[in-house]
Order: sequence, then C-alpha cells, then structure tokens
Amino acid sequence: MSYMDSKMSQHGLVGSESDSQRTLYPYVTGTSVVALKYKDGILMAADMGGSYGSTLRYKTVERMKPIGKHSLLGASGEISDFQEILRYLDELILYDNMWDDGNSFGPKEVHNYLTRVMYNRRNKFNPLWNSLVLGGVKNGQKYLGMVSMIGVNFEDNHVATGFGNHLARPILRDEWHENLSFEDGVKLLEKCMRVLLYRDRSAVNKLQIAKITEEGVTISPPYSLKTFWGFSAFHNPTVGAEGSW
Repeated sequence: MSYMDSKMSQHGLVGSESDSQRTLYPYVTGTSVVALKYKDGILMAADMGGSYGSTLRYKTVERMKPIGKHSLLGASGEISDFQEILRYLDELILYDNMWDDGNSFGPKEVHNYLTRVMYNRRNKFNPLWNSLVLGGVKNGQKYLGMVSMIGVNFEDNHVATGFGNHLARPILRDEWHENLSFEDGVKLLEKCMRVLLYRDRSAVNKLQIAKITEEGVTISPPYSLKTFWGFSAFHNPTVGAEGSW
C-alpha cells in the first residue's frame, strides 16, 4: 500500500466492508400489541416477553411507554430498535418543550412523525424492525393508529400487531363498540390476549394493560391471566389436518 493509500485509509476516505452495516434480522423481539378506543380514551395491552430467536429469554420487557403529555406508544418487534425509537421521541418532545409556547404535540403529530421515520429508514434499506401502535387523547379527540416497519400506516378504532393482526382483530370486529366502558374494554383486551397466549408460541402469561385519557397515562403492574389448557383440541391438535406431520 502506498503512503497516500494508507493516509486515506486512516482518515476513513477508503471504506471497508464493515463501515456500512444493516439489520439483517432481529435478535430480541416482542410479540403482539393490541389496542382499542373506549368511551373515555385508549386502552392498550402487551405481554412482557422478549424472545431471543425461538427462546423465550426475557420476561420483564416493558413494551408500552408514554410519549409527551398526550400519547402512548406500544411496540412489537426488535427491542433495541424500539429503544432507538424512544430516543428519537425523547429528542422530539424535548425540542417541542423548549419552545415553551403552551402547546404540545398530540398523538396525530407523533404518529405522523413515526410514519416518516419508519419510511425513511426503509428507503435506506436499514429498517427499524418494529410494528408500532400509537394512541392518545388531546382536546377530547381520541386517536389510534399503527405503523409497520416499512412505513405502512393507518388509523382505526382498534388495531393489533403481529399475531394479533390475525387472531385478535376478528374478535375486536365482532365485539367492539364505541361506548365500551373501561371494565368492558379491559375484559375484551384480556380475551384477545388469552387467545394469543394459547396460539402464539412467543406469548407469555405476564402482561400489562395501559390506558390514556385526558388526565394522562396509567400502566398497570404486570399480572397473569387465568387459563384453561384442558380443551379437547389441545390434546391432539393435528387430528383431521391434511398434510400435517
């Protein structure tokens, strides 16, 4: 190597293969988040499992966090990427507070920001490996939306990520209505989480339920659901399944 080449290499002018890295697959992941609107605000549920590959390695992972004064964020997917998103949001809320103008970001603004962040990272082929649920209440208006790891986003009266998209949403479509009380909303979320516990291998029977209203965010202590594993279909689940091993 010539003297000039060595100098360029020392100052980073000549890149190596290790300079540019991408997330090729997630390491520690959380499973479904389920959320819905009820008459006073937003309810959200998530378990506390963190899976290292197919191993349920961690059982104390909190995946729901308050954002600013009016928003609540839940995440499934890569836990370290969720922590990175929380750092982005801390900076955003700090910048907003520095204006000290009596206004603050609402859930719609935070959701729009997250859609841009996720889509921007997708376009760099370096996505943040998460599906996010953002709910909140501001000026009496309830807001609930989600955004995927590639920036696909929408608003709805109830949302779910991961397996919840397949197993919880049908239950929510059948039983949700806009005048749900807090107690009925919690029962509905627990029903969804119980189904996910039965059917999702990454789910763990230790969950939290969070609510956000005009008064702020409340996140419950972790607790477990009552379960029943004596269903006849559980004894030999492959009976009658064509092509099953």
